[in-house]
Amino acid sequence: MYLPRNLISHLYLHLKQTHHPTSPPVLILVSLDPDALCACRILTALFKRDFIPHKIKPISGYGDLMRVGTELVRPMRTTDGGSGGVVVCLGVGGMVDLEAMLGLEVDEQGNGGMGDVEIWVVDARRPWNLSNVFGMQNLGSLTENGEPVAKVKGVEQGRISESYRPGRGAIVVFDDGDIEDELASERTAYCALAEMPELGEDDEEFDDGSDSGSDTAVEDDVPESGQSSRKRKSPSDPEDSDSEADEGTPHKKRRSNSSSSIPSTPERPARRGLLVTEGGPSSDTDIVHSGSPSEPGSPARREPSARKLRQRLLRLRRQYGAVLRAYYDLGASYSEPISSLIYSLACDLGRDDNDLLWLTIVGVSSLEISGRTSNGLGLSPLSTSGRSSGWTRDRGERIRAVLRDEVRRLNPTDLKDVSREANLGEASGVIQTHARSPTDMAIHLSPEPRFLLVRHWSLYDSMLHSPYLSAKLRVWSDAGRRRLHKLLAKMGISLTQCRQAYTHMDLDIKRSLRDRLLKFAPQYGLDGLVPPEVGQGTVGKEGWGFVRCWGWKACLSAMDVGIILGAILEVGDLDPKTAAAAANYRPGQPQSVIHSGISTPGSRTGPAPSTSSPGPQDELKAREEALMKRFWTAYDSLGSVDILTSHIITAQHLYRAILRTGTSLLEKRQIRPLRAFRMAVVKEGPDVELFTHPGALIKLALWIAEAIGETEGDKGRKGGELVMAGLDEERGIYVVVGLGGGAAVMAQKEREARRKERKAAREKKRVEKRAGREKRKQARREQLEALGEEWDEDDLSESEEESDSEDESDDEEEEREERGKALNRFGNAFQEVIAETGARVRVDNFEHCVVEVRKEDLGGFLENLSMKAVVG
Repeated sequence: MYLPRNLISHLYLHLKQTHHPTSPPVLILVSLDPDALCACRILTALFKRDFIPHKIKPISGYGDLMRVGTELVRPMRTTDGGSGGVVVCLGVGGMVDLEAMLGLEVDEQGNGGMGDVEIWVVDARRPWNLSNVFGMQNLGSLTENGEPVAKVKGVEQGRISESYRPGRGAIVVFDDGDIEDELASERTAYCALAEMPELGEDDEEFDDGSDSGSDTAVEDDVPESGQSSRKRKSPSDPEDSDSEADEGTPHKKRRSNSSSSIPSTPERPARRGLLVTEGGPSSDTDIVHSGSPSEPGSPARREPSARKLRQRLLRLRRQYGAVLRAYYDLGASYSEPISSLIYSLACDLGRDDNDLLWLTIVGVSSLEISGRTSNGLGLSPLSTSGRSSGWTRDRGERIRAVLRDEVRRLNPTDLKDVSREANLGEASGVIQTHARSPTDMAIHLSPEPRFLLVRHWSLYDSMLHSPYLSAKLRVWSDAGRRRLHKLLAKMGISLTQCRQAYTHMDLDIKRSLRDRLLKFAPQYGLDGLVPPEVGQGTVGKEGWGFVRCWGWKACLSAMDVGIILGAILEVGDLDPKTAAAAANYRPGQPQSVIHSGISTPGSRTGPAPSTSSPGPQDELKAREEALMKRFWTAYDSLGSVDILTSHIITAQHLYRAILRTGTSLLEKRQIRPLRAFRMAVVKEGPDVELFTHPGALIKLALWIAEAIGETEGDKGRKGGELVMAGLDEERGIYVVVGLGGGAAVMAQKEREARRKERKAAREKKRVEKRAGREKRKQARREQLEALGEEWDEDDLSESEEESDSEDESDDEEEEREERGKALNRFGNAFQEVIAETGARVRVDNFEHCVVEVRKEDLGGFLENLSMKAVVG
């Protein structure tokens, strides 16, 4: 089921009314990324204000999620002796069947089910698992015949209304608006398939074979309909071919004699097809019958034969099944940040304040750093377009505009500060580096340049390590470094000045820095390096960033906090001596000069290990402990600016490593073009251990993809598809990530305009076609009545109905193709390669374009991957 955005507080208010301090705590499952961390902070703040007990459980992947389901969620069920409760999934499980993943299915004896456990799903990853969105999970209520309850009050085709009363247990997805606006055809197809009658194996003989071969093949992929409460088998499960199946993978083979009419995604666990809600077809005949009963006095109408009914049913099954499979095949993408959605909940409850707003701003800002865009994991469509950067085109800018309005509402400017801003030049764009008073805790708008940690680094280092600036100037080469020096010289800033800490630079340079950048940056193709001046094509300081101060303690931008949070999660604790050695490292020095010094998951630190080597379980436990330690450090840092500032050095170390490793790969020409993408492998160097974490490897891949795009320009291939692999020698695997290409904004807008024009033309043609058909039918009816013969409207219009159905299918297919343009399909391609080659691959990351491949299987895996379509 899904909760519409206009009812976002409906479930929370019920929880508040029914819970008290002695109630079972709400279990919050949180993925290990900054956006989910910020959302968790906002939600726990709401729980604390309403005295709702809760506990937090970090989730690192699907294996961890399954263990939590066994150890924590299933014991909550009333059918297992528990008292029910609420589980909140933040950034967890939106793309898989949570009922199966958490073990909440009904077994063959009819036991189990949800057991009054209600699961709230808030996730920005797409595509949704439609079983979570439109499915009605078995709530444990049975009819006299032992069948699941057919209808639930307040739920219409998976949509929750105000009359719905929580507490019986269900999976509820929080809609950010996309489900209502974009998934109408998928909703219709899912609900129709769920309510279709069962067909036996012999019913296929009623298919006259008039459909194309491709349709027949599609039908073969669609399992038979069945309203069974048991788990169905996924049509394609990578665990079949994984000879060394890791317990962390979500794709566990489940066999059952029952089947479903609702197709499952090839790359994800099979989903349940049980969905019978109010508002859907009331009977099987509603699906297969067309037309109306014959009126009194009219010629008797011949009822369609059983053969025709089965043929129509099969045709509808093929049509609806194709709609669902096409949705899952679109590719991965991202929608609204979950921190923004949880802040909307706080606003609806009237609990919004400055602290929650800041957490939301940090969560939204973190998406751009990690490469999460509306086209999936990859370069932002706006990152190289000469405009302000954004994670999801126009929608991201709209959300930022709302956040700027919230900043003005909750942080009004004092009248005495207006003249001060004008005198100091802050109104025209000076970067704020300090608080205005010892008690200043306000959020301010600031014209943030696209530099990296500029307040906490030197201007030179900040510019050098900025992914945007380094790609534009090609700083990995000597010519690029000279270009950077020349830009600084034209701006009138000496190397001595710019190598000082930014806060110690000459005050006149800092005040005029923005004006100098606006004047000279366009000469080097650096359009959009800083936001334009207010009043020149901008409304309300469009493109400006967000800064918050904590008195005299610190002054941090939202982007800085997002970078630091990511570094804590991806790098861990860093030895200051190691960081100093890393800062002084230059290519060409012996690798023994520097070691990572980081607390990597599974690495052995501290005293020398004993002669007995740790087993796989010990390594797994150490890895989990390291990840949990990172999570809680990052979680605490959101409430303590001292912890945040102490990890600035960690973020600097990470981006130094990205520059070093990226420069080495480019200089040695180790980025090889393949048929469908480019490929790079990190298997040696001082920082190889650092890039065993998927998040750090993604940042390196983003840096290289942007550098390649700037190097090749119009002569290079249009997409930015890149596969990056990092060697984890201790575990004997490669961590592999796949980046999709970022489409140009103008090209996307042009496609949307053309799509609207084609849709209007098709609708006009369809209306004309229907009008002509009605005229022909009326003439035929009058002719038969004059002859005294019976007329069969079904026979007369069957071919025309099929033609309409084909036209509508073609229109929907074209619409889906347009919607899936440039989306990241590496997750689908990975699953296809696993099924075909039997490579030993572990899929345990919530990003389905991140996998772990055995060291010896990497070559064959990439070879087969190069033949797949990796962008929609």
